[in-house]
Amino acid sequence: MEMLIRNQDTTLYTQAYPNSGKETVILLHGGPGVPNGLTFLVKFLSRYFQVITFHQRGTLKSPNPSQDYSLEHYTSDINRIADLFQLEKFHLLGHSWGGLYAEIYAHTHKNRLLSLFLCSPASGTGRQWAETSLEITRYNRRKSSLKEMLTMSLGAALGVLGSDKGHRTFYRQALVNFNRGFEVSYPERFEVNCVKARAINQTVKTVLTSPLLPVMPDPAFKVTITYGDQDIIGESKKYVRQRFPTASTYIIPSCGHIPWSHNQPAFVQILQEHYGI
Repeated sequence: MEMLIRNQDTTLYTQAYPNSGKETVILLHGGPGVPNGLTFLVKFLSRYFQVITFHQRGTLKSPNPSQDYSLEHYTSDINRIADLFQLEKFHLLGHSWGGLYAEIYAHTHKNRLLSLFLCSPASGTGRQWAETSLEITRYNRRKSSLKEMLTMSLGAALGVLGSDKGHRTFYRQALVNFNRGFEVSYPERFEVNCVKARAINQTVKTVLTSPLLPVMPDPAFKVTITYGDQDIIGESKKYVRQRFPTASTYIIPSCGHIPWSHNQPAFVQILQEHYGI
């Protein structure tokens, strides 16, 4: 079921997979600004839950004419969708940037969550985002040829200056690198051709200038954190662990940043444990 949901001056392209009488899982894609790539999670979780996905503000089919990418507006998008579906409480699962987005929501709206699943989440706001960005740069340098790295660097620089094409060039190579060296059992499709520089740049600016997220010593919901043993996120993952000291944390072997593609059996076992499947 597809729909356009209005939130203030933003329209959110939303897809729902109804499952009568079941709890709801809302999925948050990565990027920022790169939708889809979650087809396995939709396919697997929709057997047991109602699943809802949406293109985040300014991404693909979700225009954002106001160009407001504040964290308050990001979290209000989730609330608007949850309210429309009359969800008092729901599960939230985020991948990569979507994992950090899920953490931000959890800190401001913890009373609405049944559980929080953070899949290779970015490590935090402020300087923690900067540390994670440096780790991703080093990862790409290891995975790229000299020519590829020069092309990526130029693309990233042009992207920061406002070039959609520049960001698209960067993400295309990054996604190749994320799978390079792994046996990919479930290829995912990421919508790179739609990437918009403004949505990425404004979101990154917001995250970099935001205060560090506080520790949640005892959330009233279950938290699971997963990373691949060869993830693009490096030592900065410690911040997520410190933020959620009671979380169940897993390092998945023979795995990078896309666990359902690289080590699906191990990842599915973690999903089953988290959701009691």
